[in-house]
This record gives sequence, C-alpha cells and structure tokens, in this order.
Amino acid sequence: MILNEESAIKVAESLLQIKAIKLNPTNPFHWASGWNSPIYCDNRKTLSYPPVRTYIRQQFVDAINEHFPNAEVIAGVATGGIAHGALVAEAMGLPFAYIRSSAKEHGMQNLVEGDIFKNQKVVVIEDLISTGGSSLKAVEALRKNECNVLGMVAIFTYGFEIAKKNFEDNKCKLITLSDYDAMLNVAVESDYVSKSDIKSLTEWKKAPNKWSPPTKV
Repeated sequence: MILNEESAIKVAESLLQIKAIKLNPTNPFHWASGWNSPIYCDNRKTLSYPPVRTYIRQQFVDAINEHFPNAEVIAGVATGGIAHGALVAEAMGLPFAYIRSSAKEHGMQNLVEGDIFKNQKVVVIEDLISTGGSSLKAVEALRKNECNVLGMVAIFTYGFEIAKKNFEDNKCKLITLSDYDAMLNVAVESDYVSKSDIKSLTEWKKAPNKWSPPTKV
C-alpha cells in the first residue's frame, strides 16, 4: 500500500522531473530478466538532488512512525536502500545496518553488515520493488539472524500482482511512497507521455513478461 495519495503524487513528480524514471513505450528497455519494459527506474539518482532526497527521507520517517512505531533498527537493502536507510536512521536516532545481495567471500563472510541483535524490531528500507524477490531475500537474511522484521518501506513499486503475492506469502508488510499508477497519472497530466501511450503502459503492468512495444506505423 502507498503511504498516502499526496506523497505518491509528489514523489512520482520528482522521479519524473529528475529522470530517475524514464518512459519509452516505443523503444523499450531490456531487463536482466529478459522482459521488455517501457519504464526504467533508477531511484539512486534521488540522492543527487537534496530537496528530493530530503522529502523522501521525511516520508520514510513518517511511514515508519505511522506503520511501525516500535522500530528499533533501520536496515537498508544493498545497494539502493543503503544511503536512504542511513539517512532515515540518522533522522530517527536509530541504529543502522544493511543487507548485502550476497555474502562476503572473505573475512567474516557477512550477509548482514552492522550490529542487529536477536529479537530487535527492524524496518527494512528499499528503493524499488519489482517482483519483490531480491527485497524479500534481505528479509529472509534478517529473520535467519533471529530479527523481528516489522516490514519494509520502499520509494517506488511497479505494483505487480506477483510482488503483492510474494510479500503476502512471506508475511511482510510493504509500504511504498509512490507506485506505477500514481506515476502514470502524473506522466499524462504533465505531458511526459502522450495519451496514446497510456494503453501500452497500462498493458505492460498487467502482463510484463508478455508485453511487447506497439507496432510502429
């Protein structure tokens, strides 16, 4: 679920303005999964824009205070969630740790970096949710360390049904600041895309693994 409509619209506007989100239905991007995609989202760019970065940090703090008021630790998912997670932890005066995408191959071979202790209540910070697979691996790593994961807060989600199912199956509450639907509304109203592109962009979300760009005439 999104934090609120106002936040969803403002975050979507910011992501489009700074080109963290790029839309190109006729010349799609190619994901590592093999999917064709009319959207490319790189939320790490938000860190380069202090007003955007600060707004996102405060919305994360508001989301945690509202939905996870008992949080004791903030944990960022590598790599996109690390910087935002550290900013949130600093703002809230809470400890911070982060979860690697894979364990170190040397030293202590850690997957979780930083001190998180058994039964501590953890909120996970992520930048982007697609299918939820990699994000939920971070949750699994924390649970293996016997942490109490309260939930996850992310900047943006595509809103795929498979992601919703994955989070439900893993009993992990997900709150996002913005989502694909809010972004589409902003994109149309602000002329980032034409109304004729909306059909293709909407179809992609319904079946991203089967989507193909519209035929050029």
